[in-house]
Amino acid sequence: MHTHTCICTPTQNEVFTGLEFTGLAAGQTGLETGSTFLAPHTRNLNFRNNMDYSDNATYDYDEHNNSYYNYNDYETICEKEDVRSFARVFLPVVYGLSLVVGLTGNALVLAVYAYSNRLRTLMDTFVVHLAVADLLLLLTLPFWAASAVQGWELGEVLCKIVTALYTINFTCSMLLLACISLDRYLSLFPQLKELFLGRIFKRNCSAKLCLVVWTVSCFLGIPDLVLSKVKELPGRKVCMPVYPSSMAIQAKVSMEVIEVLLSFLVPLLMILYCYFHVVRKLLELPPENRGKRWTTIRVLLAVVGVFVLTQLPYNVVKFCRVLDVIHALIKHCETSKALDHATQITESLALSHCCLNPVLYVFIGSSFRIRVLRFAKAFGQRRRLAQRREEHDVEISFNSHSQSPNTSTFSI
Repeated sequence: MHTHTCICTPTQNEVFTGLEFTGLAAGQTGLETGSTFLAPHTRNLNFRNNMDYSDNATYDYDEHNNSYYNYNDYETICEKEDVRSFARVFLPVVYGLSLVVGLTGNALVLAVYAYSNRLRTLMDTFVVHLAVADLLLLLTLPFWAASAVQGWELGEVLCKIVTALYTINFTCSMLLLACISLDRYLSLFPQLKELFLGRIFKRNCSAKLCLVVWTVSCFLGIPDLVLSKVKELPGRKVCMPVYPSSMAIQAKVSMEVIEVLLSFLVPLLMILYCYFHVVRKLLELPPENRGKRWTTIRVLLAVVGVFVLTQLPYNVVKFCRVLDVIHALIKHCETSKALDHATQITESLALSHCCLNPVLYVFIGSSFRIRVLRFAKAFGQRRRLAQRREEHDVEISFNSHSQSPNTSTFSI
């Protein structure tokens, strides 16, 4: 098996935190669990060393009292070529499928709303913004798929933009799902409309609500925009965050904890709370509405189930990585590789939610199905009309050509 060995001496004010190697905080030991070619959510967690250590590599940081770290202290080199080989095959395939399915569904959502020419409810506004966030997130996937195959060859500017877009739109999508659940909850409890949330969640406040969601998401994308850089590693370039050594490990962990809270835990708790009370309210409906009631309950259970199944595994893995950063829990190479594979698989699963959102929040609803049918009918009529016009133009052109030869001449 081919191994990568190098002498890596980072500058005094930088700590590599991505795919291959990082600076070590004083007293930290153990193997890094990060792998190559992961999307930015994954890469931000890799704070400790993940390189093939050379005999002479040392770090000298003023911020750590000029401590030296001798890689001879590490008895085992964790070679992760198999992890990189898996990523080169797995990630492009999964990202490609997600891109095709997600673009089709979300683009159709936007096309239908554009055809109807208005957003009737607050729910409509949230769904449109959700489709936009999912589309922007999906458009970053080809860059990460290409990076998985051949490394990052697109320059530092695109590295910063793509990484930030990934974080911003992933977070925005999760927060909008929470807003949708809260809107459904408030719609069934009119007595709450006089409270603070009830006054905010109104149609005339939709622009302000979405602005708050996008602002919070952009705030979480700022570190990626500032810290992401392209670094030369043996045999390839990578796009990854590079932290100044003055930033304590606690600050880096804090950013990850905030991200997990805003992009998973807060939306999950809001979805569970709101839909629990919605289901309770539906169960109180009279027996004559039982069929419609159970249909709605099944939809809500599908929404909650899909959210938990797609997001929980990925965030559990992220939490394990944070614990490893703090306590250096992983000390065996095989454990590190297993966590790398788990990260790749669970992150791909989390991204699949972009493809499922149109089905869960749009196409299941009867009102939107009516809009889709109207849109399809109008689109079909336009195509037939255009085809008839084309046939008519061809017929006119044919007749004019058939009559164009000179049948008579006049001379004086």
